[in-house]
Amino acid sequence: MVSFTVYKGSKDGSIVKSSTSKSDLKGDQVLLRVTASGVCGTDEHYRRQDMVLGHEGCGVVEAVGPAVRHLKKGDRVGWGYEHDSCGTCDWCLSGRETFCPERAMYGFADLDQGSFATHAVWKETFLFPLPGELTDEEAAPLMCGGATVFNALHMYDIQPTSRVGVIGIGGLGHLAIQFAAKMGCDVVSFSGTDSKKEEAMKLGAKEFFATKGVKELNIGKKVDCLLVTTSAQPDWNLYLPLMAPDSVIFPLSVAGGDFKVPYMPLILSGIRIQGSIVAPRLIHRQMLEFAARNGIKPIMMKFPMNEAGITKAMKTLNDGEMRYRGVLVPEQKA
Repeated sequence: MVSFTVYKGSKDGSIVKSSTSKSDLKGDQVLLRVTASGVCGTDEHYRRQDMVLGHEGCGVVEAVGPAVRHLKKGDRVGWGYEHDSCGTCDWCLSGRETFCPERAMYGFADLDQGSFATHAVWKETFLFPLPGELTDEEAAPLMCGGATVFNALHMYDIQPTSRVGVIGIGGLGHLAIQFAAKMGCDVVSFSGTDSKKEEAMKLGAKEFFATKGVKELNIGKKVDCLLVTTSAQPDWNLYLPLMAPDSVIFPLSVAGGDFKVPYMPLILSGIRIQGSIVAPRLIHRQMLEFAARNGIKPIMMKFPMNEAGITKAMKTLNDGEMRYRGVLVPEQKA
C-alpha cells in the first residue's frame, strides 16, 4: 500500500490538497515520483470537479509491478491524456487506441490521481521514456500540447511541402509553429496584434499576419493546412478565402458549443474540417524523439507544486498571461 499527495478541483473552483492510496503494484503497474507537470487549458475545464487534476506528467520510476518488462527504478518517463485501452478492438490493433470505445481518458477515468501530485501509479504500456535531450520540465508540456499538434500533422500526413497556417501563438500555437517548421513546412502565423511577431518568426514562422480589426487578408499563396489553436473560434469569413482547394482545417483547442462555419466555401473548394485528438502511443513516442532531435522545446513559466502555486498558474493561464506553457515542479525545485 502506498499513499501520496494529490491536488483536486472542487465545486467552488479552489484547489484542494488531498491524498489517495494505491494497493501493492499489480501486473504492469509502475509507481512514479512526479517531477514536473504541465498546466493545460483542459485542467481548467475540470477545475470544478471533485477529481485530481493534471495530465501532462513526468516522473521517475520508484517501483514496478511483477509484469513490468522494460522500465526499472530510476527511469524517467512521461504520460499524457490516455491511461489505458482494451488492446483488442480494431482501433487498438491498428495503433489508434485513442479512439478505443473502452479508452481510459483524463476527466473520465482514474479520477483519484493525476499529474498534480507527488506520485502516481500508471500502466507501463502507457508510459513514455523521456529522451536525454529534454529535461522533465521541458517534456511535460509535450505530453498533451506537443502530442496534440504533432498528431494532427503526422497522423493526417501533412507533407513537408505543405504551407501550414497557425492561428494563435500560445500554449499550442508556439509548439505547432516549431513542429511544422522543423518538418520542413512553410509556416504562416496569425495573431491578433504584432506583439508576438518577432517571437513567431524566431520559432520558425516564415510569415506573420496581425488580424485584429482586419476584414480581408492577402497572404499570397494559400495554405494547405490550418491549425486553429485559439480557444475562441476565428472569423471564418476572414480565413476561408486563405484556404487552398482540398485543404484541411484542424480545430485543436477544446471549446463548448457548436462549430459554425460558412457552408458554400467548404463545398466549392473541397475544404475538410478534421477532428483530431491527442496522439496514440506510437505517434506520441515519435513526437518525443522528433522534439529531442530537432531541439523543439516549450517556452514556459514555472510554479511550485502546491495549492498556492497551482492557483497562481491557473490564474495566469486564465488571464492570458502565460508565456506559453505553465509547468508545476516540486517545491524544492521551484
